[in-house]
Amino acid sequence: MKKILLALALVIVAAAGWFFASPLFIDDVVDEAPIAVAAVPTREQVRKMPPEQRTVVMNELMASSAAKPDTVMDEPMNMAMAETPLVVALGNFTDADAIHRGSGKASMYRLPDGSHVLRFEDFAVTNGPALVVLMSSVAEVSSAEDVKAGRYIKLGKLKGNKGNQNYTIPASIDPSHYRSVVIWCDLFDVVFSPATLNAT
Repeated sequence: MKKILLALALVIVAAAGWFFASPLFIDDVVDEAPIAVAAVPTREQVRKMPPEQRTVVMNELMASSAAKPDTVMDEPMNMAMAETPLVVALGNFTDADAIHRGSGKASMYRLPDGSHVLRFEDFAVTNGPALVVLMSSVAEVSSAEDVKAGRYIKLGKLKGNKGNQNYTIPASIDPSHYRSVVIWCDLFDVVFSPATLNAT
């Protein structure tokens, strides 16, 4: 009887020892699938969103873009600009609001061949999603309504949120019809930084 009890006690002790010690020797491997990161919505998808969802998505994308490292450009003046360019308009970038901030100089050059180039110098703007460069016929721009109230053209994607950069104005465009440059979020129709252009 004593042998049976002793054997039973040894079994219990061994089982308890294995229970408490086994985690030290056995790996518990977990391999969960990664969280799917939502892609940036298209302009059309944004248009179809309910206002509440659009605001949430916009705030999330604005925050993630603002947290990204700055994209710095240092584009030199091209040779044609360096020869005998004529500055035909000047402006300074300003803040659109407390969140969307900008600074630097915008200069419009007429080159010897008659073409026009828009140049940013000492430029900086808050990072954001889908930023583009617009020229607007409205001189004082502070909102999307101001942009849409007049004519505007898109010169292309913003090359960097900091630094010196050049944008060619299409030959089919009469630059004298445009009174401001606008850094614009093309996804959510938000002004990031405007610059009123004054003829020289």
